[in-house]
Amino acid sequence: MKSILGRKMGMTQVFAQDGTMYPVTVIEVLPNSVLQVKTVETDDYDAIQVGYEDKKENRCNKAELGIFKKAGVSPKYEIAELKGDEMMKYEVGQSITCDIFEAGEMVDVTGVSKGKGFSGAIKRWHFTIGPKGHGSGYHRGAGSYATNGRYNRGVMKGKKMPGHDGHKTSTILNLLVVAVDPANNAILVKGAIPGPKKSIVKIKSAVKCNKKVEVKPLVNYTPAVTEVVEGGEEK
Repeated sequence: MKSILGRKMGMTQVFAQDGTMYPVTVIEVLPNSVLQVKTVETDDYDAIQVGYEDKKENRCNKAELGIFKKAGVSPKYEIAELKGDEMMKYEVGQSITCDIFEAGEMVDVTGVSKGKGFSGAIKRWHFTIGPKGHGSGYHRGAGSYATNGRYNRGVMKGKKMPGHDGHKTSTILNLLVVAVDPANNAILVKGAIPGPKKSIVKIKSAVKCNKKVEVKPLVNYTPAVTEVVEGGEEK
């Protein structure tokens, strides 16, 4: 299993040469620096600790600076652990780039969903809206909260109520890698992924789908270079 950290940049659409349109999310995947290698002998499990994106040294505490200094890398903005047999081949100080994935692979993307603040039961849990007539005393209420009578047990644990909506760790499964662009440190994934723009996400090999899909070659949108002669005319 392979995995890497990236940053969600937004959504767009790309076209294959046969006319197929892919709605894709652009994920910026800068090189992940390996900070530590954990093994069963030392930590009871296998994983590597990586850092993503440089940050200023004065924004780090002493504990973080010690980790970066020991690994011989510059201070990093995000630190996370990546698990998988294929990740254990890396050593401290090495970099993991986006080309570990290929177009046609299926991946799972994990991120923190957009926070929506305090929301009512209708928005938070998608309950059905009540009658909109003026005579109705029930429009956007959550309905019954508890039982009543002889065997009243009160409000049961886990009852769906108004409260904080969003801002939870979420994983979208089985997303297709449409293209990998090592020159621009980018991975194009078909469909939407959790989180707002500029949020950190983790890309890993799909757990429930090991197949590889054939992706048609994409149309190259790079503008052709034109020669300009004196007078501003194109040649």
